[in-house]
Amino acid sequence: MEEKTTMDDYKDELEASFRQVQEGDVLTGTVIGVSESEVTVDLKYYTEGIIRLEDYSDDPAFSIKADVQVGDEVTATVLRTDDGQGHILLSRKAAAADQAWKTLVQYLEDKTVLTVKVGGIVKSGVVAYVEGIRGFIPASKLSLNYVEDLDDWLGKEIRVQVITADPENQKLVLSAKELLREKAAEERRAKISNVEVGLVTEGKVESIQPYGAFIDLGNGLSGLVHVSQISEKRIKSPDVVLKVGDTVKVKVIAVKDGKLSLSMKALHDVAAEEIQEEKIDIPEAEELTTTLGDLFKNIKL
Repeated sequence: MEEKTTMDDYKDELEASFRQVQEGDVLTGTVIGVSESEVTVDLKYYTEGIIRLEDYSDDPAFSIKADVQVGDEVTATVLRTDDGQGHILLSRKAAAADQAWKTLVQYLEDKTVLTVKVGGIVKSGVVAYVEGIRGFIPASKLSLNYVEDLDDWLGKEIRVQVITADPENQKLVLSAKELLREKAAEERRAKISNVEVGLVTEGKVESIQPYGAFIDLGNGLSGLVHVSQISEKRIKSPDVVLKVGDTVKVKVIAVKDGKLSLSMKALHDVAAEEIQEEKIDIPEAEELTTTLGDLFKNIKL
């Protein structure tokens, strides 16, 4: 016995056929036809959707015949509700870009770390693509140091974060500098954690401030000698005793919050406390033969 069909069986299709489609809407449908110049999509609507080749992809390697198959599901944005032949004109590129910008904004909010490949050199920076969107990396955001030749970066893969994602103005800016700074700080903390209080070493004065001098200890480490720890004598300013470039001997007196506190004064204090004891020769046991009479024979009472 054949089952009878009712209007409820076509409820979804009927509702879809009566809905209003407007320019800018994002629709999802099934590919039902592929030609050399366009893709036909079933939208479960009163008419079909058409995606022209130029509106499907910007990828130079894209082939409409090889990369699109009947039965594929595709999401596209409505460009026009009537292409002049009664079809809805769609753009897969526009829909992909819209979704890409939403993803990029999320990357910005989440501070997501991305690996990108530098694909081009422009004035004052380089270009890399994320989610198919062209992103700009300023030269000042490529490295912790000054970048002399941008050509050296072409083709390199680098880790970046999104620092600007502006869909309205189609502006995407990326940066590697924050990640590099964070990595350098982690490496410095790891090195400092291996430094013990009491260590005596040499370093070079790298800068002088009113409150003390920063000493470069090498291997990426530096520490502060407070003005009170520079000399045994009270001095008003570090530059009375030190100048940039001087090689000095210092002692680590504290390691706290990832910072090294150094002292030159402590080395002088230690030297002052070192007392050279007088050497006393103690005779061997067999030499101790002196009697009490021998000790007192020359004493007159």
